[in-house]
Amino acid sequence: MAGAIGAVLGFALGLLEYRIVSGVVIAALRRTDRSTTQAERDDYERRIRVLKLALAVLMIGVTPVLGYVIGRTLFG
Repeated sequence: MAGAIGAVLGFALGLLEYRIVSGVVIAALRRTDRSTTQAERDDYERRIRVLKLALAVLMIGVTPVLGYVIGRTLFG
């Protein structure tokens, strides 16, 4: 049971972490966008989407696994 609780807490923490970090990073990237043509803007937005996906996988995907392992190791 400790592993499941750790995974749920890890998911919640990962989701919160993703929302905060992605919001700050994406806002900063959009402020520093120096694109001059529509093609450059589209490429920049595509790269931002890829970054958001990578952040989601790393933060929302890995943190529950880490929470599960920690929960099982320490409490169960």
